[in-house]
Amino acid sequence: MSSHFDIGYFKDNKQKSIRKRIALKRSITNKIIAWELNKKYYDGKRENGYGGFKYDGRWKRFLPKIIKKYKLNKKSKVLDLGCKKGFLIKDLREMVPGIKCYGIENHIYPIRKLVKTDKKIVYSPYNKLKFKRKFFDLVIGFNSIYMQNLGDTIQTLKEIQRVSKNSYVSLASGESNTEISKFYKWTLIGTTILKKKDWIKLFNYIGFKGDYYFSESKKLKL
Repeated sequence: MSSHFDIGYFKDNKQKSIRKRIALKRSITNKIIAWELNKKYYDGKRENGYGGFKYDGRWKRFLPKIIKKYKLNKKSKVLDLGCKKGFLIKDLREMVPGIKCYGIENHIYPIRKLVKTDKKIVYSPYNKLKFKRKFFDLVIGFNSIYMQNLGDTIQTLKEIQRVSKNSYVSLASGESNTEISKFYKWTLIGTTILKKKDWIKLFNYIGFKGDYYFSESKKLKL
């Protein structure tokens, strides 16, 4: 049975104030630039993306909860869907020596900037996973899936369900149209943003049983 699982990633008060300030500045031009998904998005100005996507070891604060919940060990196989520059994978390998980690990214820039060369991190669409049924003990899709349109998001969730024994995804959401509108204003590449009840209906309709976290404007203090 799937459940809402909060690892505390969005609770940094400093980041909340930055997000609110940036949200007021972003325009359609910033969104256009961001959708190029290249250096300007990752390592350019904050208004256009991350403002410098650099390794800072943050995942070491949150991975213990994931490791404990999904009982990860050296025999486990994990896929990071939307792995960017491979930071989560780097930290997970250090925390669980011997664990087999794979990564997929659907645009090329971050793969070229990987923390180190890694043949298990590849360029691929999220909605066409070339792995066998239940291949992974855990698939993580954190802040990546909802950049797609609704159809591709649905297909990606189906693929995650197919290749995983357990999964954990974060999705853009809100309680009201006003909250969703605020999220759209802030996000640069977020595309599929649904009310919580609609995400649950979607899960039930396609048979998705993974765990999830709903990113909301209210939680982000936008």
